[in-house]
Amino acid sequence: MRVALIQTSLEWEDPVANRAHFGQLINTLDGGTDLIVLPEMFTTGFTMNPEHIPSEEAHLTLEWMREIVARTGSALAGSLIFPEAGKYFNRLVFMLPDGTYEYYDKRHTFTLAGEDKVYQRGAERKTVRYMGLTFSLQICYDLRFPVWSRNTTDYDVLLFVANWPDTRIGAWDTLLKARAIENMSYVLGVNRIGSDSNGLRYQGHSGVYDALGERLVFSDKEEILYATLDKNTVDQARTTLKFLQDRDAFTLES
Repeated sequence: MRVALIQTSLEWEDPVANRAHFGQLINTLDGGTDLIVLPEMFTTGFTMNPEHIPSEEAHLTLEWMREIVARTGSALAGSLIFPEAGKYFNRLVFMLPDGTYEYYDKRHTFTLAGEDKVYQRGAERKTVRYMGLTFSLQICYDLRFPVWSRNTTDYDVLLFVANWPDTRIGAWDTLLKARAIENMSYVLGVNRIGSDSNGLRYQGHSGVYDALGERLVFSDKEEILYATLDKNTVDQARTTLKFLQDRDAFTLES
């Protein structure tokens, strides 16, 4: 599977501008791309003011994603603000080429920024099957909590989308690699660059790691990163080394 990670800056609280920008970047993708991944809150930046965003924007973004997958034949993933039943969610949407989608609501809302006061945290882990690979969906701060991402379901790819600032970028790099090693899976980490209206700066450091923790691609500038995922490579590593056979069994509590 050929994946494209789009690492770019975001316009603050401006879904129209961000959709247009990502649309232009997607038009430049190499042929044969099977999955396109965008950062966390890719239409707004990491805002704690979801009430500033018209409620219809979430559904407009879903329709935009459907248009993209219909035109490109690729799947498309990224998180956005989603209002539902009087609450707001930081929701990662994985849109399949046929226009159907699965979603994951961020479990670990970022208390340091007050995200826990604004967004409802998710209650369930989510995996998505696509082109023979099983993806586990995660968002930003989830990266710090290895129990939540522990590979108890034999997924093949752990997918993180983020707005992870440069002040803690060393943790991002280290934890992406650690999650790959301990779960014997590919790890995709897609971060933004630039700055936001909170005065935070972002260096990117998007990357892809294999099932042994080797970094396959990496960038700290505005660009599109490409990588190829091969389930046979994951299966071979697990068959040869068998580390997952010795993992601890446990049950997650809500």
